[in-house]
Amino acid sequence: MKIAFVNEGIYEYATGAAEAVGGLERDQWLLSRTLAARGWTAVIGVIGGLKPGQRKTIDGVEYVGLRQGRNLLAWQGFLSAERPDWLFWEGASHLFGPVVELASLARVRTIFHTAFDTDVQPRHALFRRRHWWPLYAWGLSRTNRIFVQHSGQLSKLPVRWQRKASVLPKVCNRSNGLSEPVDVKPHMLRQKYVAWVAMLRQPKRPDVLVEIARAAPNITFVVCGGVTAHRCPPGYGDRIVTALRALPNVEYRGRVSPQEAAQVIADAAVLLSTSDEEGFPNTFMQAWACETPVVSLKLDPDSIIGTIRLGAVSGGIEKVIEDTNFLLDSPQERQRIAVRARRYVAEAHSEAAVTLAFERAIHAIA
Repeated sequence: MKIAFVNEGIYEYATGAAEAVGGLERDQWLLSRTLAARGWTAVIGVIGGLKPGQRKTIDGVEYVGLRQGRNLLAWQGFLSAERPDWLFWEGASHLFGPVVELASLARVRTIFHTAFDTDVQPRHALFRRRHWWPLYAWGLSRTNRIFVQHSGQLSKLPVRWQRKASVLPKVCNRSNGLSEPVDVKPHMLRQKYVAWVAMLRQPKRPDVLVEIARAAPNITFVVCGGVTAHRCPPGYGDRIVTALRALPNVEYRGRVSPQEAAQVIADAAVLLSTSDEEGFPNTFMQAWACETPVVSLKLDPDSIIGTIRLGAVSGGIEKVIEDTNFLLDSPQERQRIAVRARRYVAEAHSEAAVTLAFERAIHAIA
């Protein structure tokens, strides 16, 4: 089987670029590598990172340079030339409807994968060109397969599309494709700080992080994340940076490489999530692969944190501070969580488990 992707951000992760960023790009990079290792032919169309027609193979995945400008035409030519069995697309976009039709003309079946919880609600899914949502909804109606990140997304997907939808676990292991594996220490030897790792987007609620840090001057925070205009009002990120730099208990590192972000999480006593909504956060996967507990203000996809006891879901700022202080002062409890986290990732998010779930869903409609 041959599968194609069209996203230049995947190439940035594959080449180890320090500027690589984005959860959906990271998801597709890890998935394409995993499928290639399991015998699939994986090819990725890249606009900008490679010259048109240039080809490069990295970790068994082939990257092909496409022409810049008029992306739809570039993608159409890519599909016609490569003739994959499947085209994989992640994240809500008004372009998805036209892409599905282009793929259909090329006799290529399509897979859509959610990246954000609102992706399953077409009227509310688009951040840009919101009034073009019918094009996105058309793509969902016409695509052959839909993958969601957790059962909560599946339950909110319109019933008429649920029959072609499945939950696809994220690929996760300790290396997560990094050029150098992170150093994972026992919790008795870890520094006593809380990691917060994300771009400074409004849905991630870094403003709540600022509020927590102000209310808990005894807790040290290491914050990694750059300013972005995506899903933010003008000036939002700059205001957050100013607030973070004014706090004596916050070490703000700005935008860092994927390697540095992973090591910050691996060295931390706790990873903090302040997000209102996401999907299944990549940072949760990274934390558990590195045996780091997660304290989440709201998010707990499939109730994993609560059920398996991989940290705490606090529900409010005062409880976040209470739960965090408890874990910071309890390295033995953190080590018990570490054992459960390592077991969970190995069982549910290994390359073998993800490939099995992917292929079962594909063969159900092939």
